[in-house]
Amino acid sequence: MPGMQLKAASQWYETRKFSNDITLIWETHVSRDLCCNIWHVRGRDRDLLIDSGLGVVSLRESVAELSERQVLAVASHSHFDHIGCHHEFEDRLCHPAEAHVLCVPTNEDNLWNDYRDSIDESQVLQALPFEDFSFDTYSILPAPPTRLIDEGDEVDLGDRVFRVFHMPGHSPGSICLFEPASETLFTGDVLYDGELLDSLRGADPDLYSETLARLREIPATVFHCGHFGSFGRQKMIELIDAYESGKQV
Repeated sequence: MPGMQLKAASQWYETRKFSNDITLIWETHVSRDLCCNIWHVRGRDRDLLIDSGLGVVSLRESVAELSERQVLAVASHSHFDHIGCHHEFEDRLCHPAEAHVLCVPTNEDNLWNDYRDSIDESQVLQALPFEDFSFDTYSILPAPPTRLIDEGDEVDLGDRVFRVFHMPGHSPGSICLFEPASETLFTGDVLYDGELLDSLRGADPDLYSETLARLREIPATVFHCGHFGSFGRQKMIELIDAYESGKQV
């Protein structure tokens, strides 16, 4: 990475525990706009992992809780910053529309090439994942899904169940996971507290508007997103209103 004189980080991931046995995991040395929220949900019989970050440092080896039990690793969608460590888990779930990307995650299909063309690499990392790391050789490893999930399907952890919503617009196979018992919705990149991206390759603004209209109808009160902070229902309404009016907040 020309011009950068960064040291290798001694610790790559940080965690924060929420209520209901939910833990947020993130890559602490990655720039805010690129840093994916990785969500770990503890269940009675098995755990749920939603997204897995850039894949530059082993997630399963770094976060002890992820090596103790069966983990169902769900891809909210197949962009490079969300599926980097999916190959580390035996049970991998995604929507059929993006299964081919996990099987053969080319830099074209997972949008890494598009992202690289629009950034200054020196602003992406505050530390290196390991010595001599370079984005010149960065790529996502194949992680073929072992189960395809679609609208109305359920992900069962034994004592808690998440309903799958297919929510295209940001990408063709974007999904959200809703737990009715806790009124908690994991949105991936369908909604977050930042500029919503509807002009990426594979995005569809018309579908995105339909998706956000559907999102309003889900009786969630807690929203855990693919980027940035979590929020409640009123913020959800404000973000969607801002998008629809063309004045994103």
